[in-house]
Amino acid sequence: MPNRCSNRWFAGLAAAALTIGGAGSVQAGAATGAATEWTQLANNAQLVDLMKSSGIQVDNQLTQISQLAEQIQNQLKIYENMLQNTAQLPDHVWGQVESDINQLRSIIDQGQGIAFSMGNADDVLQQRFQSYADLKTNLPDNTTFSSTYQSWSNTNRDTIASSLKAASLTADQFDSEEDTMSSLRSMSETADGQMKALQVGHEIAAQQVAQMQKLRGLVSQQMTMMGTWLQTEQTDKDLAQARREKFFSATAPSTSGGEKMKVEW
Repeated sequence: MPNRCSNRWFAGLAAAALTIGGAGSVQAGAATGAATEWTQLANNAQLVDLMKSSGIQVDNQLTQISQLAEQIQNQLKIYENMLQNTAQLPDHVWGQVESDINQLRSIIDQGQGIAFSMGNADDVLQQRFQSYADLKTNLPDNTTFSSTYQSWSNTNRDTIASSLKAASLTADQFDSEEDTMSSLRSMSETADGQMKALQVGHEIAAQQVAQMQKLRGLVSQQMTMMGTWLQTEQTDKDLAQARREKFFSATAPSTSGGEKMKVEW
């Protein structure tokens, strides 16, 4: 199951609204807020219903997040081209850069939150249903979705850290919104600092477009497997019910025509 990393740049589990340009806002879907709720549901039927509805919401959310990341990627490239034709970006333009990069940080937080939550759901389902736990043998190397989400989370975290390091930055400098704004204000003082911020932001945005697509693929695969499991479970229940109905509605065998029992002394 994905770790809750101490660095909030990599692990924001709270629901956050994202906006950019003329695009609408994206509220974190059911999965990002349901991890704890799943563990508290005593009714297995409620757990399954919540999982099904969450899968649809998460898929929609990841689509919108990916689109937002792509918009940020394109916008930062525009700013980068502007900077090549001027000594330094003016304050009002740099303010937009800060807003875009801060939103990019929120996108990463939401992706990490989804991975954590969906991995948590996989753990809960395996604990509640032995038939679901048995399906892990259908995944490569006998892995679970929980460990697969963990792998995605680690890869995403390491990739971002590598990009920041290449720009002589650290994850700590982008640990929170406050730290992010402070770092960007410092970098805005020189054209070289502005260019570094734009380049690393553009690179991370491009990474997130690809990573969110991979995460969406994992969620889709998990939902497909869950659907197969539910269908199998329902088929077994229907078959058992049909057998019970057949048994109780069967006509008792006739006793006529046989020899009457009599007492012999």
